[in-house]
Amino acid sequence: MKLLCACVFLALSLNVLAARGARASQASETEGLNFRNPEANRNPDAAATLIVFNQNDPDSRDLANFYAEKRGIPRDHLLGLRCAINEEISREDYDRTIAEPLRRFMTANFFWKLRELNSPLGAVEWNKIRFIELMRGVPLKIAPAVAYAGDKPTGPEAIATHNEAAVDSELSIVGLRTPIISGALNNPYFRSYSRIRDYPSGELMLVCRIDAPTYGIARRMITDSLEAEQEGLAGFTYIDARGINDGGYLEGDQWLRAAAENARRRGSPVILDDGPDLFPAGYPMRNAAVYLGWYSGDVSGALASPGFRFVRGAVAVHIHSFSAATVRDPSQHWVGPLLFAGAAATLGNVYEPYLSLTPHLDILHERLRAGFTFAESAYMAQRYLSWMTTFVGDPLYRPFKGAEMLDEKPAKGEWAEYREGAKLWFTKSRAVGEAALRASAKRLRSGAIYEGLGLLEITVNDRAAALTAFQQARSVYTNADDVCRVAIHEAIQLRGANREADAIALARKMIAAYPRSPAVSVLQLFEPPKPK
Repeated sequence: MKLLCACVFLALSLNVLAARGARASQASETEGLNFRNPEANRNPDAAATLIVFNQNDPDSRDLANFYAEKRGIPRDHLLGLRCAINEEISREDYDRTIAEPLRRFMTANFFWKLRELNSPLGAVEWNKIRFIELMRGVPLKIAPAVAYAGDKPTGPEAIATHNEAAVDSELSIVGLRTPIISGALNNPYFRSYSRIRDYPSGELMLVCRIDAPTYGIARRMITDSLEAEQEGLAGFTYIDARGINDGGYLEGDQWLRAAAENARRRGSPVILDDGPDLFPAGYPMRNAAVYLGWYSGDVSGALASPGFRFVRGAVAVHIHSFSAATVRDPSQHWVGPLLFAGAAATLGNVYEPYLSLTPHLDILHERLRAGFTFAESAYMAQRYLSWMTTFVGDPLYRPFKGAEMLDEKPAKGEWAEYREGAKLWFTKSRAVGEAALRASAKRLRSGAIYEGLGLLEITVNDRAAALTAFQQARSVYTNADDVCRVAIHEAIQLRGANREADAIALARKMIAAYPRSPAVSVLQLFEPPKPK
C-alpha cells in the first residue's frame, strides 16, 4: 500500500478556473419529491440545502425523505438522479448522470444564476444553495480517466498527474464548469471563520453525504445528530498521535496535539496517546465523544473491540491514505467501521491524497467546538477541492450547538460541571479550576470529573496531584472498565516517576479484581518481561 506522502505543497498555487464546460451529453431523468415541512421557514440552513438521492436505489429515496422531514428541507430541494449504485464510477458517468443533471436542476429551479463561460466576474452570479447532501446510493468516487477533452494539468507533477476524485469534492465546485480535472483547486473557504451563508462567493457549495455500511446506520446518523444537538455531545476526547517530533510526518501530529489542547480549553477531558502505536486492543475507550487519530490501514486496536461503541453523535476521524476507499464495509479501512461503531460524522480519503492535502484536523475540531456545522468545519479545514476527501455526516449537524452563545449542552450534570471547572482552570487559574473540579467531583461522586482533573494535572507535570485524582476516580467509579482505565493512567504515571514496583503491583491488583475485563490485556503490559 502506498504510504501517505508527507510532502508539503505550500507553494501550490492552482487558480480556480471558470473554463469551458465538460462535454455535454444526454442527461438522465431527474425528479423532485413533494411534501411540506414548516420547519424550513425557521431554519435558513435548511432553506440553503439540496438533497441528492439515487432513483435506482429505493433506500436512497427513503433516506432522502427521512432526512428532509427531520431537517425541514423544502419540498422542491430534493433531486433524484438515475446513476450507478456502485461506489466507483467513470468520469463520463459522473458528467452524464450526476454533474450535468444537477446543473440543469439548479438552473431550472432558479437556485443559482450562472454567468457566461470565462466571465471575468466569476462563474456564478448568485447561489441560494450552500449545502448539498448526497444520500447513500449516490456513487462515492470517480475513477482515473485516461484522457479528458479540455483537461490541462497544472501545478506540481505529483498533484497534476491525478484526475481521480471524490464525488463530493468534485461537486463542491460543479458551478465552475471547468474541463480541467487534473490536480487540485485552492479552497477559498480554507481557514474561514464565517458561516457559509455569509460567504460572498457562490461558486462553492459544501457537499457531504449520509452514507454507511447499512441503511439503518445511515438513518441512525441523522437521528443521533439531531438528538446530540438538543442534548449535547458529552464525553471524553480521545487523541491518538504518534509521538513524532520532527520529519515529514510531524504536521499530522501537530494537528492532533493542537486539537487536544483546544479540547482541554473548551472543557472536554482529553485522553492523549502520544506514542507510536494506536490505543491497544482491550483499552477501555468508554464514553468516546470525539476520536482523532492516525495511522493504520484498517480499523484496529481499541476501536476494533467487539463491544466498543461511541456515544450518540460522536465525531471520529482516522487519517489514512485510503480511509474511505469504501464507506459501505463495516470492517475495511476506517470510515465504515467508525460509523458501524456508532459515530455520527467522519471523513476519509477515497484515493491517495498526500498529507498536506487532507483536512487539518486541528481546524476541523476548533470550528466544531466554536459551534459551526459539520460541513462548514470540514471545508474550513480542507485546503484543496476537486480532490480525494469525502465528508460523511449531516452537513447541518452542529455537535456543539450553542457554543457561540455560551449556551453549550449539556447544561447540567458531571460533563457540564467538568466543562465549567476546566474553563476556570484556563481562564482564571489552575488553583481556581482545580478547586471547582474537586468540589463538583466530591459532590457528584463523579469518576469522570476526577479522571479529567488528573488528566489536566498531567499537562502541568504534576504527577503527584494526577495520581491523587486518579485514585479518587477509582474509588467512585462503578464500572469495571472505567476503574481499569484510570488504573492504566496511574500505572503509566508511576512508571514515569521510576516507581516501577508500584506500577506492577497496581496492575496485578486490578487484574485480580477484574479478571474478565478486556483491559486485563493492557494491564499485563506492565508486567516485567520474563527471563529467556
